[in-house]
Amino acid sequence: MNDQDQRPVYMDHAATTFMKPEVLAAMAPYFSRHFGNPSSLYRFARESRKGVEEARAQVAAALGAEPEEVYFTAGGSEADNWAIKGVAAAAKKKGDHIVTSAIEHHAVLHPCEALEKQGFSVTYLPVDEYGRVDPGDVEDAITERTILVSVMTANNEIGTIQPVAAIGRVAHDHGVLFHTDAVQAVGAVPIDVDDMGIDLLSLSGHKFYGPKGTGALYIRRGTRIENLVHGGGQERGRRAGTENVPGIVGLGRAIELATADIEGHNRRIAAMRDRLIRGSSSCSTLTGSAPPQGAPAPRRRLSRRTSSSRRDFPTRRRTGRSG
Repeated sequence: MNDQDQRPVYMDHAATTFMKPEVLAAMAPYFSRHFGNPSSLYRFARESRKGVEEARAQVAAALGAEPEEVYFTAGGSEADNWAIKGVAAAAKKKGDHIVTSAIEHHAVLHPCEALEKQGFSVTYLPVDEYGRVDPGDVEDAITERTILVSVMTANNEIGTIQPVAAIGRVAHDHGVLFHTDAVQAVGAVPIDVDDMGIDLLSLSGHKFYGPKGTGALYIRRGTRIENLVHGGGQERGRRAGTENVPGIVGLGRAIELATADIEGHNRRIAAMRDRLIRGSSSCSTLTGSAPPQGAPAPRRRLSRRTSSSRRDFPTRRRTGRSG
């Protein structure tokens, strides 16, 4: 066995992705030559401010939004927290009820649990055997006290793509804001915030070959939401803290690349996934799974998701705790 045979293969792009060379190249000048604080008024700030605003336009274009509706954060978790807690704080006189699903990321579930301790009510909807939320269940759960519906675009574990547009219509029919955690979906699912009825959307750069510690929250113009981070006038007074200029520039370039050819990317990834499933199925102790027969992968499940099980995997008693 040679060294190439022992080379590890990374297969957990749901957890994180490497940075593409084009992204790193776009970031490089902002670590050295263009180091100015973008909030300053003098010459050194101009290139930094230009980089931030170009990235804002790139994110907006990828979402079908306006640049003024994009706010940079330190990641998807902050964006989720801001969307949920911010809307709850702004709408507390109107209502105190939130609708979400039982399979959301912890960045959604934990803020909802925190709000429950403050007196809010949260409905956690079940899903079907494929992990899908029924828009009818969303409608049944909405009450006159409901202020927000939050359902992820695509699940981070099994990759199920939710009927986001249908859920958005239901929410709007009842005058309720709709938030979606699109962290796993950007670059894999075409997104248009107007067509899909999305009022708030969270994303994270390191899920689509961008830098870690970068994210954004889309906030539809006119949406009432309180700030999460206070202490400065950055992001048009919405999110305090000196901007991570290299990271923001990298996020912008990454989302531009990730959304340039979503259909072609999905075809390539689906072919590799199917090859992996065929190979694992030929092993007597492994079984793999793909989307239901006849279901287009980009519509039902993210093309980069598969799961497998090993029937004879040895087990041992766990004596410690991980993570």
